[in-house]
Amino acid sequence: MTEAMNTFRARDGATLLLRTWAPARTARGEILLVHGLGEHSGRYRHVGEYLAASGFAVRAPDLRGFGRSAGTRAYVDGFEVFLDDLALLVSDRAVPGVPLVLVGHSLGGLIALSYVLSGHPRPDLLVLSAPALDADISPLKRMLARVLGGVAPRLALPNAITGEQLSTDPSVGEAYFADPLVYTKSTTRLGRESLAAMEAARRGLADLSIPTLVIHGGDDTLVPTAVSEPLGDLAGVERVVFEGFRHESFNEGGGRLALETVVGWIDARI
Repeated sequence: MTEAMNTFRARDGATLLLRTWAPARTARGEILLVHGLGEHSGRYRHVGEYLAASGFAVRAPDLRGFGRSAGTRAYVDGFEVFLDDLALLVSDRAVPGVPLVLVGHSLGGLIALSYVLSGHPRPDLLVLSAPALDADISPLKRMLARVLGGVAPRLALPNAITGEQLSTDPSVGEAYFADPLVYTKSTTRLGRESLAAMEAARRGLADLSIPTLVIHGGDDTLVPTAVSEPLGDLAGVERVVFEGFRHESFNEGGGRLALETVVGWIDARI
């Protein structure tokens, strides 16, 4: 399963990176993977390879402002821009005629959930990993984001994420902070827009009508496990909590349990 890197052009002309992994045989489904805050699609290489080996064509963009994609680092004019970028990939399917699964982690989970609650073209299935319907953000940072997001939108503040919060495997945090494509700050505008998107998503949960899997680490302190509980109460949503896992379920034990859970759930529906 060879990784390939291409680019695609957003509606506003921005050039965004797209990583792909192709299965050895004809794809039985397609997966569109959306990464989280501060990171990039390259951190999901093992995920792409596993899913491709399971028979899926996988595409994973670097969100604008992250990784190798264009844009001011960790900045977005409005949250809808993320959804518009994603809509291009959902509409232009890599493998027509097979189910499309949208997978999002953390901020990517918020983007994926916001996307399916919007009026954009829909995927067939949704998988959310530690979706950021809320987060462990101090009241001071929330206030700064809301105020400075308008008057000093490009001001970048540290995310204050620690390696220990990501995974019980110390090498995950070490690799994260050694990665030159990881950006450890967020602009006040991105903070303001993300907080507003969280509130909108929580208000709109009753409208979620697509079959959904939610996975969450039981010891997640970045997006506390309780944040995804309202999703688990919805019809058509299955929620799995991995006890002892931290924020990145795909990086616990090499990700095998989380990936087996995701593929098993998809298999049962396609």
